[in-house]
Amino acid sequence: MTTPTMDALDIMRKHAEDADVDFLRETLQVVLHAVMDADVSQQIRADLHEHAADRTTYRNGYRPRRWDTRTGTIDLRIPKLREGSYLPAFLEPRRRSEQALLAVIQQAYVEGVSTRRVEDLVQALGCDGISKSQVSRICEALDEQVQTFRERPLDQGPYPYIWLDALTQKVREGGRVVNIAVVVATAVNARGQREILGLDTGASEDGAFWLSFLRSLAARGLSGVQLVVSDAHQGLKDAIAAVFSGASWQRCRTHFMTNLLTRVPKAAQPMVGTIVRSMFEQPSAEEVWAQQARVVEQLASRFPDAARMLADAAPEVLAFAAFPQQHWRKIRSNNPQERLNLEIRRRTDVVGIFPNRAAVLRLVGAVLAEQHDEWLVGRRYLADESLRLVTGASPPSITFQAKEDPERLPIAV
Repeated sequence: MTTPTMDALDIMRKHAEDADVDFLRETLQVVLHAVMDADVSQQIRADLHEHAADRTTYRNGYRPRRWDTRTGTIDLRIPKLREGSYLPAFLEPRRRSEQALLAVIQQAYVEGVSTRRVEDLVQALGCDGISKSQVSRICEALDEQVQTFRERPLDQGPYPYIWLDALTQKVREGGRVVNIAVVVATAVNARGQREILGLDTGASEDGAFWLSFLRSLAARGLSGVQLVVSDAHQGLKDAIAAVFSGASWQRCRTHFMTNLLTRVPKAAQPMVGTIVRSMFEQPSAEEVWAQQARVVEQLASRFPDAARMLADAAPEVLAFAAFPQQHWRKIRSNNPQERLNLEIRRRTDVVGIFPNRAAVLRLVGAVLAEQHDEWLVGRRYLADESLRLVTGASPPSITFQAKEDPERLPIAV
């Protein structure tokens, strides 16, 4: 292991004499190659070309890797192994969402739409020098991953429950900043785990866009849908009825309560809210509907508008009552989706204004792909026993154990 060290010393002496500004980067490159060679020797229990009885495997060439540092971009040659893999500790991979965020910021910077805040963030990420070729490399890898995620077959069904929601993002189009809709679909699969089904962007959250999005999910294999949970957007309701004709629709109770309380004076809102919420705390479907009738009667004399709205909306607000009681707290609102939206906004707020729609899909898609993976290896959202009451079948066999998560409950209204 003396040769790389001597090479580094020779480079340092040479560049110190010549006053070459690149000497630090070249020295770092040689030292890092020496470190990787030592790491691999320790991992496989043998030096390069050494005949060792306890050798675990052999070197198998190198793979190129460009590494952006504060001294500039360094071209590395990372050793490959015949069996297993090797990644040096100083090259710990970024999470996909972090890569996407970096790519979006870099792209905005290169295209001249950055602000001082974005420029400071780029520098804090260690990328003072940004080139279009660097952006292209990062974006190409991320776009391929996100596209694969968005187009994967939905073959873990049936999916008895799905949640739909949309959020807006600002994008530069045609020389101006516009709002676009980002729609996201999640579901519970046959194993009781949550999945991200898909996402897409559109100019607005209209019925045609929702219809196209839901049809694309069906084309990828979405099946067995029995209940769709969403807000009361008319275009979305029409699309749900067209694509999932045999499914029930659950109107998000949180948003319904917000709308209902606008029909009563502010001073009475806490009292009315408590009375209406009592419908959702009943022990059986019969008691839910009985309590709804009592609440409507109680409100009719003082707040007729609210009583009328509650009576008219009852079938869609209380649709959850037709399903197993164990699921009620998780299927009667869109709160699980709202939490996911908060995580998306936490990442996208850093960008502010996206340079184009592809950048939105890149970042949001990477965030959702990470969440999807975490859900699949985490605790079940719904237990097997209660899920069989809906699907009527045993879940597919799996290779890992998962437990129902009692903490993942919707936020109280």
